[in-house]
Amino acid sequence: METKSVAIVGLPRGMKTGKLFLHAIQGMGFTGPIYPVNPFTEEIDGLKTYPSVEAIPGPVDLAIILVPHGQAREAVEQCAKKGVKGAVLFTAGYKETGSQEGAALEKELATLARSAGMRLIGPNGMGLYSPEARISFFPGLPVESGPIAVLSHSGSLANILCRMGPEKGLFFRLAVSLGNECDLTAGDFLEYCAQDSKTGLVGAYLEGIRDGKAFLKNLKKASETKPVILWKMGLNPEGSAAAASHTGSMAGDERIWKAVVSQARAIAVDGFEPWVDSMMGFSMLPRGMGRRVAIISGPGGLAVSAAQACGKFGLSLAQLSPESRERLAAFVPQAGTSLKNPVDIGMTSSLDINLYIQAAQVMAEDPNVDIVIMAAIGFSLESNQELTRSIIKAHKESQKPFVMFHIPGFESHLVTEFCQAGIPYFESAERAAATCGRVYEWQRQRGLHKQCVQ
Repeated sequence: METKSVAIVGLPRGMKTGKLFLHAIQGMGFTGPIYPVNPFTEEIDGLKTYPSVEAIPGPVDLAIILVPHGQAREAVEQCAKKGVKGAVLFTAGYKETGSQEGAALEKELATLARSAGMRLIGPNGMGLYSPEARISFFPGLPVESGPIAVLSHSGSLANILCRMGPEKGLFFRLAVSLGNECDLTAGDFLEYCAQDSKTGLVGAYLEGIRDGKAFLKNLKKASETKPVILWKMGLNPEGSAAAASHTGSMAGDERIWKAVVSQARAIAVDGFEPWVDSMMGFSMLPRGMGRRVAIISGPGGLAVSAAQACGKFGLSLAQLSPESRERLAAFVPQAGTSLKNPVDIGMTSSLDINLYIQAAQVMAEDPNVDIVIMAAIGFSLESNQELTRSIIKAHKESQKPFVMFHIPGFESHLVTEFCQAGIPYFESAERAAATCGRVYEWQRQRGLHKQCVQ
């Protein structure tokens, strides 16, 4: 993904939508030349402009095409003659309009590009975000890179996910706003992700599939070694109609889609929250994970709900060792608590944060426990800060997976501290258990899980 130079074709002088691409790339700290193309001015924001792509003095690796619909063909032709390696067609008004003319124009652009050895992303797409290459499709996205690749038929969803990522401990290898896929498709990028050693997992939001045979082949290839989390639209009449008007995607059959996911051993989710939750789980929870869970909570009802959720999603409650129960009995109050698993340390725990901390240390050291799931909160910001530091320390020292779920009132910046320390934090016990179960099942299918008898 080495990009040494960028041309922005049709860069506006004023603060219009297209200007965001310039600000995004500059904000990422891109060090190569940026060539604005605009025949009506000599300078934009201190950068010399050029009347055409062909007038640019140096080579161009990537072109971002912002011109109006009627000028797109000419822009692609200029890029082809210049020897541009790849172009993003932000310009819309093609297949997504539902017209035969729009679909035909897409094919024409793709044919023109391929004849020159150039590849296209789009049209009707925002293109690439790559922290390592210092390329972005929207200002303010993180400059820190990570292991996650995002493929999305929605540019807005990709932008939202990447923007909120650091809060959830998620950092990205790349994100691609695919648009209408007149040339490069989700399947092509799956093929890239399969062989890219820096991609640890893939999250894809898909509205339709072009070339199902190639897509399945590349999905299988990627899923062999890394989790591929798929959120598919167009599986009912309402979703199909919305997808058709958004990116011109054709309707899908839910039964066929389930067969594709099963055959490729990928991970299917339904909704933004499970999509993000799964990325958190697969990027933070370690390989070799077991299914025996210890639950720690102050509120008893949350402990019960967590236990039920664990059973629902294929996890089991750990049988605590006699030593662990003795240690718990030494500091957990007798009234209104339980030393069984779930470990209910009572409502007084919010006043004495050490009850949570000591219980977490005991569970971290119990050989019968594979995962510790906690719902915890103190009475003040200071106590919650101490709790956060202590749980992160127990996690690091024990190398045992810790998972938190939310009690209302817990400070959001401390949630981010947990996530950035590799401890996923979920909004509910059900979401925590569902994600842990999803990760464990993926590992079990591949023989990567911890095998234990209980």
